[in-house]
Amino acid sequence: MPRPFTPKVVTANALLEGDVVYLREDDGWTRELADAEVLTDEAHAQVRLLDAERRLGEVVGVYLADVAPTEAGPEPTHFREDFRRTGPSNYFHGKQAERQGSEV
Repeated sequence: MPRPFTPKVVTANALLEGDVVYLREDDGWTRELADAEVLTDEAHAQVRLLDAERRLGEVVGVYLADVAPTEAGPEPTHFREDFRRTGPSNYFHGKQAERQGSEV
């Protein structure tokens, strides 16, 4: 028996910067998971994935990632996706440095 479809977002890496990006409903890319389009229909998710995979001049490594819809926007359901959205693992790089600066 097939597993039931769970909500997903289309994610990839920006071609030039390498940042994690998510597909918005308006076909733009965002670096914020909260702004991503949540896909709840499997057929629609496959169409969105195929469309995103054709955008070779913008992104690489396109795939569907599981999320849990919340009032604040989608949240990752797997630790890998949570790790990807926080940026590099070295403490003072990229998104982690920006977050630390805002917490001080």
